[in-house]
Amino acid sequence: MKRRSQACAPIYEALEAFQKNRVVPFDVPGHKRGRGNPELVRLLGEQCVAMDVNSMKPLDNLIHPVSVIRAAEILTADAFRAAHAFLMVGGTTSAVQSMILAVVKGGEKIILPRNVHRSVMGALVLCGAIPVYVNPACDERLGIPLGMEIEAIERTIGMHPDAKAIFVNNPTYYGICSDLKRIVDLAHQHGMLCVVDEAHGTHFYFSDLLPMSAMDAGADMSAVSMHKSGGSLTQSSILLMGPKMEEGYVRQIINLNQTTSASYLLLASLDISRRNLALRGDREFAKVVELAEYGRQEINQIKGLYAFGKELCDGVGVYDFDTTKLAVNTLDIGLAGIEVYDLLRDEYDIQIEFGDLSNFLAYVSIGDRARDMERLVSALSEIKRRFGHAGRNLLKYEHIEPKVMISPQAAFYGRKESLPLEQTEGRICSEFMMCYPPGIPILAPGERITKDILNYIDYAKEKGCAMTGTEDAALNHINVLKG
Repeated sequence: MKRRSQACAPIYEALEAFQKNRVVPFDVPGHKRGRGNPELVRLLGEQCVAMDVNSMKPLDNLIHPVSVIRAAEILTADAFRAAHAFLMVGGTTSAVQSMILAVVKGGEKIILPRNVHRSVMGALVLCGAIPVYVNPACDERLGIPLGMEIEAIERTIGMHPDAKAIFVNNPTYYGICSDLKRIVDLAHQHGMLCVVDEAHGTHFYFSDLLPMSAMDAGADMSAVSMHKSGGSLTQSSILLMGPKMEEGYVRQIINLNQTTSASYLLLASLDISRRNLALRGDREFAKVVELAEYGRQEINQIKGLYAFGKELCDGVGVYDFDTTKLAVNTLDIGLAGIEVYDLLRDEYDIQIEFGDLSNFLAYVSIGDRARDMERLVSALSEIKRRFGHAGRNLLKYEHIEPKVMISPQAAFYGRKESLPLEQTEGRICSEFMMCYPPGIPILAPGERITKDILNYIDYAKEKGCAMTGTEDAALNHINVLKG
């Protein structure tokens, strides 16, 4: 296929051409360009609904692309310096799960940190692979897990030389980056693949001011959430592939868990956003870095709040730091991060990304403005004055080392019973439990429930964290394996 310029947007251009043809629709979707659902047209607009079309010859087909979608994939691979790129419309969850399913099978081992997104654990339930955890160090002041330390990975490889792959979060939700290049090299030296959850690192590919990207580090696959910092529509993502992987096999894996009715709104948003980043990303993300650093400096003038940054870098647990991540520790003003999150929303009409027990995260990207940052800083100053306390007894540690007893798949599908939380100490969990966001499981199937975990859950519920994952929506009961 002839290479196109990054100024092209093949899917979007094909949609525009299709609209001019005035085709009579005797196919799905049933709203027929909005005529059958006028309320939807009023909500989304005529142009948006008119572009909600089905796969057809002029528009290609995501499950087997040969024309405009294929051209968009090639452009995306070039922009992200990958051997190939797959457009994903099931969110980065489907990209992460496809990536794991492509590198490990039932009974095979994968080395990974425990502070992974729930999508990773879901993939292990689906494929039956065995997790081998490299437990991250924890920053005691901030109460956050750090990156994967090289020595810890080397020890784990020594104990599990038969592992098939190493999985890395880079960056973490808090902006922490590991020494990704060395991890990739270690994996390859031992005949393993290295795959990366790069959901929060789209911008790494378009600025020299930011940490190294997964493809530049030589990773074999990477899941990139374009809708987070890349500007595309929610639920759109890309899966990048290095030269060691087989494109046809990976596409077969993707087609196992991705829809056959791909949204052209999502596909076009990926196409347009890739074009925007390829042409203007370096300039735009330089502005993002500047804005986040301004916010960091201003917040650190508020006594008791700590917006952490590159000063955390030690070359070990924090090899590098994503300065666009504006994460703020709140414990010294006597408030949990989730409490500040709630106050910002309820009292000041400011919606931030998430709050945990120690910190909150304001996600800064290409659509943010200086005046919005000033409003956030002003609100935080008022929150400290109006609601702050000294010397409150707040929980400081986020990471509790898991006690893995059996595989996630065996636990999830095993014989189970539902018990009140307070009666589950010592039992083996058979479902997920997490605060969402960020979606990192407190408990995953196959892990033993301990007193520390139960205390953590009680505290998180008390502070108002949004708990998800269990069959019991009220989270008073949890499924455990029958004795």
